[in-house]
Amino acid sequence: MTTTPSKEEVVRILQSCKTVAVIGFHRDPGKPAHYVPEYLDRNGYTILPVNPALAGRGESFFGHPVVGTLADLTVPVDVVEIFRRSDKVHEHLPDILSMHPLPKVVWMQLGIRDDDAARQLSAAGIEVIQDRCMLADHRAWL
Repeated sequence: MTTTPSKEEVVRILQSCKTVAVIGFHRDPGKPAHYVPEYLDRNGYTILPVNPALAGRGESFFGHPVVGTLADLTVPVDVVEIFRRSDKVHEHLPDILSMHPLPKVVWMQLGIRDDDAARQLSAAGIEVIQDRCMLADHRAWL
């Protein structure tokens, strides 16, 4: 999906997709790239932090080590949540499209949008949500 998803589509994803890889995870609890995944963790989601600047330092968050790329993950992922600027989203396409199995959803956090990347992901059979906050949608609808 590359258009605005319906409430029902978002609720379906939030209820059925429980393993989330977070690209651009941040260690600062005051940053959305930390407190959104932290909220999801507290609400039963498995959070896998992805940040090359933090990987390899032995740091873990939410019970999982920080990895440098999606290729470093050892478990299937339902959602790839992106906390990177819109102009950086395309840099992650090869990593996302080489995942086995592919994620069900790529979710670009509030303020993040890349229509070309969304078209490519959709063409690969991945649902795409752009410019929405998982925390806000979870609070509002679940």
